[in-house]
Amino acid sequence: MAEQSRILFKALHQQSEPLIFTNAWDAASAAIIQASGARAIATSSAALAWSLGYPDGQALPKAALLDAVNHILRLSRVPVTIDIESGYSQDPDEVATFVAQLAELGVAGINIEDGSAGVAEMVAKIQAIRAHPRCQGLFINARTDVYLLGLASGDAAVAMTIDRLTQYQAAGADGGFIPGATKVETAKHLSAAVNMPLNFMLLNEQMDIGELFAAGVQRFSTGPASFLQAYGTLLNPIKAKPFQQQPKDAVIAADNGSIPKAISLGFERMNNLFIRS
Repeated sequence: MAEQSRILFKALHQQSEPLIFTNAWDAASAAIIQASGARAIATSSAALAWSLGYPDGQALPKAALLDAVNHILRLSRVPVTIDIESGYSQDPDEVATFVAQLAELGVAGINIEDGSAGVAEMVAKIQAIRAHPRCQGLFINARTDVYLLGLASGDAAVAMTIDRLTQYQAAGADGGFIPGATKVETAKHLSAAVNMPLNFMLLNEQMDIGELFAAGVQRFSTGPASFLQAYGTLLNPIKAKPFQQQPKDAVIAADNGSIPKAISLGFERMNNLFIRS
């Protein structure tokens, strides 16, 4: 079952239409996203942590993450990929062991980020995951934070991203995730130089999925946007009219190219709720 799920998940990155994720954070959100017709489910590490009362940044205990993933997989009928941030360790073998635990639960893929760590560390982690016998066939989406952390700008950012993704692919990554990159021209440069599926995060309504897909971006994700939008209604529940009748088919849009509307609850505001002073 897990092997078939992983094969299907990889194939979804090679279709004639974009793969779009409305990221889930628990079993209920995953079930709703699945009911909307989504072809796969991806989690948001920040949203999942918040849903369990922890801030973003690997503060969520691994045991709690594994338990949450197990609940999502219990309901899922489509491939599931899990955001593991930087793998909860700097040690490649420890990261691979953790990913193997997720693989045993039945996940189809993982998302792992370099963040502020060195490229060599990320390469070693990917190599360790790829070499682990229980992680065979697992889709490794390698995230680089060149744009998100502002490590470079302009042509230098493109060159740095290409260099990193090329090294990650050589280490065994199946896809490259570049949150913070938004421009079609950037997508064209990256897709021309990197021969693996690319993933952009949908950060605003000006990002045109069709144009970006034509430029070479196969995969799109919303990150914590849907969580922030959903929980933002709790800031003023009366104004949000929680008891207003909703259409029977009112579900989160997933694979129809829609992007969550304006977010009233920001990332920092949400994250600070769980950071102890």
